[in-house]
Amino acid sequence: MNLKGNFTDLCLHFTKDRSLIENLWHEIEKKYSRKNRYYHDLFHLQNMFMELESVKNRIEDFFTLSFSVFYHDVIYDASSKSNEERSASYAAERLHKMGLPQTIISKIEDQILATKSHQKSDDADTNYLLDADLSILGKDSVIYFDYTRKIRKEYALYPDLLYKPGRKKVLKHFLELESIFKTEHFKDKYEQQARENLAAELKLL
Repeated sequence: MNLKGNFTDLCLHFTKDRSLIENLWHEIEKKYSRKNRYYHDLFHLQNMFMELESVKNRIEDFFTLSFSVFYHDVIYDASSKSNEERSASYAAERLHKMGLPQTIISKIEDQILATKSHQKSDDADTNYLLDADLSILGKDSVIYFDYTRKIRKEYALYPDLLYKPGRKKVLKHFLELESIFKTEHFKDKYEQQARENLAAELKLL
């Protein structure tokens, strides 16, 4: 999938200013390509779009959801607890420049903020975003454990003494949920494998 082409096509629905679109894409590319990004990178966005492609006909507003994907991890600092809030503000500021209606911008902000707690939403599109974001949890164990190594590298500033208890807390949180995935599609596809992967990692910690 050509992320740049995808982003450009999306923006052209709202502005014909190609130099603005180019600048906005360049910012996104730069943010997701920083050297401390081992998992939250452009490949993560690509994977989310691939997952969402298979349920596109069930998504009410694919334009809005696509912007949410592009901007949901645009700010990512392993030592910060406000990445989602900062990413939402960043998105709002950039999309305002493009002339998107405030109603759409507010919805994008809400969708990005939803990726903080991953609680089931009343908005069906938001649930598809959350499930695509967590789809890595349900991949086969080789891919899953590659993901865990990348996450550990992103949190390299923390020693095991601090990292392991924090990671255990995250894994237990997901395992205690009635369902990790919010939509039937992703539940059927990934729930069982995700639970096996999380339990296996928990044992190793």
